[in-house]
Order: sequence, then C-alpha cells, then structure tokens
Amino acid sequence: MEHQQSSEEQGTVPERKRLIIASNNAGKLREFKELLSPYGFDVVSMREAGFNEEIVEDGDTFEENAHIKARAVFEATGEPTIADDSGLEIDFLDGAPGVYSARYAGENATDKERCEKVLSEMHGVARELRDARFVCTIYFIYAEDDEYSVRGEVNGYIGDEPQGKNGFGYDPIFMVNDDESMAELDEEEKNRISHRAMAFQKLSEILKEKFS
Repeated sequence: MEHQQSSEEQGTVPERKRLIIASNNAGKLREFKELLSPYGFDVVSMREAGFNEEIVEDGDTFEENAHIKARAVFEATGEPTIADDSGLEIDFLDGAPGVYSARYAGENATDKERCEKVLSEMHGVARELRDARFVCTIYFIYAEDDEYSVRGEVNGYIGDEPQGKNGFGYDPIFMVNDDESMAELDEEEKNRISHRAMAFQKLSEILKEKFS
C-alpha cells in the first residue's frame, strides 16, 4: 500500500483552527490571544471575521450579555465563537457598575473618565468599605446546541487614585495587593490571576476536547 505523507512529513504546517472572539476591543483581544496561543488557535475579532453589526447588550447579568454576543456572531458566521462579558462590582455601590461597567460614565466615555467617576463616588469611603471584584463570564458556542458558560472572579478593592500604565478599563484603580493595582502587573502576572484567566482556565478543558 502506498504511504501517504502527513502534513508534518511534507514539511507543511497544519491549518490553524479559527476561533472568533465576539469583540473588537483591542485590549480584550490581546488578552484572549495571550491566553489562547498555547492551543494553536487562529484568534480573530468579529470584525476580522466579517461581522460588523451592532450588538445590543440588554441582559441583566454578565452571563446573559455574553450569550447575546456569542449567539449573534455564531449565527452570522457559523464558526466557533467565544464572547465574554466582564465588569467591576463594588460592594459599597451595591454591585455597580456591574453590567454597565463599559458605559458607566456615558456611552462614549474613556477609560480615564470611567475611573474618575468611580473614584468620585468612592471619595472619602474607608478602606474596609472599598471591597470590589472583577467578574468575567465567558460563553463558548462550538456548534448549534453545543454551548458552554463559565465564570471567573478576582477580588480586590478600589484604590484612592489611579496607579500603573498597563491593562485597560478599571485596572488602574483596582488594587489586587496592598499597594499594587491591576495596571501595575505585567502581562504574565495579570494573565495568571485575572478574572478572565480564571474563567478561561475553566473553559480550557472544553477547548482541548473540541479542538483536539
């Protein structure tokens, strides 16, 4: 019987598996690419996948919003899709900004303006009342009727002023150590402890199974 050479024997590289991230946020995409790179995925944004429609995130929870985004992109492309919804919950503000984290200071507010709004609302609040958490829900649709949802959290507190230049969003005011904000961590450390990393760890076994 004639031996057929594998792609490795022929010196070619097996085709990478495409996975669409239902987002165009540069910071979020960078983190997902860091987390997914060990699995050999070709990670693309929804814009790169040809999806340019506006998605209305009108869910009441992070889980609902992640599902809305993943379902919209999956139905349009038919390709495996990951969406996440994440945000900041502050106990003193009864869980706010919560699902409104991205638009807490207005639809077109900058990260700096969002941080300033939170700091103004927390002005004068004692340290013991500043507890907060970053929450991330990841929703993965592999195929029709084959969907998964996982959740990750990282606990910390709201600092008195922005610290650090790394990260994005509320990272500069979210303290994960006594004197270090999320924005002061390097990429490797952030990807080890972040809420998105915690959620992704729970999803990694599913990804291994589906893309093996």
